[in-house]
Amino acid sequence: MSGQRPRMKNILIAALSLFILAPTAQAVETLRIGYQKSSTLITLLKQQGTLEKDLARQGIEVSWHEFPSGLPLLESLNVGNVDISADVADTVPVFAQAAGATLTYFAQETASPQAQAIVVRQDSPVQSLADLKGKKVAVTKAAGTHYLLIAALNKAGLKFSDIQPAYLTPADGRAAFENGKVDAWVTWEPFLTSVQRQLPTRTLADGTGLAQYKRYYLTGTAYAKAHPEVLKLVFAELQKAGEWTKAHPDQAAAILGPLWGNLDSATVEAANLHRTYQVQAVQPDQLGEQQKIADAFFAAGLLPKAVDTRGVGIWHP
Repeated sequence: MSGQRPRMKNILIAALSLFILAPTAQAVETLRIGYQKSSTLITLLKQQGTLEKDLARQGIEVSWHEFPSGLPLLESLNVGNVDISADVADTVPVFAQAAGATLTYFAQETASPQAQAIVVRQDSPVQSLADLKGKKVAVTKAAGTHYLLIAALNKAGLKFSDIQPAYLTPADGRAAFENGKVDAWVTWEPFLTSVQRQLPTRTLADGTGLAQYKRYYLTGTAYAKAHPEVLKLVFAELQKAGEWTKAHPDQAAAILGPLWGNLDSATVEAANLHRTYQVQAVQPDQLGEQQKIADAFFAAGLLPKAVDTRGVGIWHP
């Protein structure tokens, strides 16, 4: 028995030595990014892998989560299922605020009013915005096009209640429009250029003079406070991606076309001409149209309460 004690002691010492000398596994943090098919710059970063390489140097992995539209994306952001949101239309944060979300803007793309429009089929009897009265119009709820529709109807002296809205995703909106189930479709790029090039259509109005159509990048307020260094890196990569997209339209189209339903390169390039892809920091004095959007939706009975669009966090790089 006494002979076993030295052996046991040696085994324990050896085991302890292995434990001490073994490399300690570093805890890996994960950045969860939510995006849509139309999230051009984030999609390019995902395909090229540049963002993931930069974050890996800081011990951060990336997981990607695709959403059909901006509203469910921000709902997921608000409940903590994703950490940052790729670009969403300017209307989406307004709906999220009305639902009580605590969000922080960390970047924006400058205005691209021609990147959305109201279209009808070429042979449609609808010749003007005023002719939409009583008609069925496909639109994605809370998308930038939703506000464009309200603004266009107001310009024509109509109220939102004067039409029959059909709330559809872009894919379902395209199918309904193509099959004559709706009288008009309000959509954005790249869906807009795609339908204009593939079907005989007419454009009743784009966003010029009606809706600026900015796209915002958001995060949860708690995440913005805890991880400013991550947002700084993402912000810098978005700026680079925007500049690269404009400088290399053909290469960008070659990457995006297959991801956008196998669109041909010419269609993708034409669609991207309507977006500035100029990424900037968000300034409080630039949120004026956000309040106009909130007020318009509330007046149309589409928001449950009035929203003060200044009641959001703004992260500065």
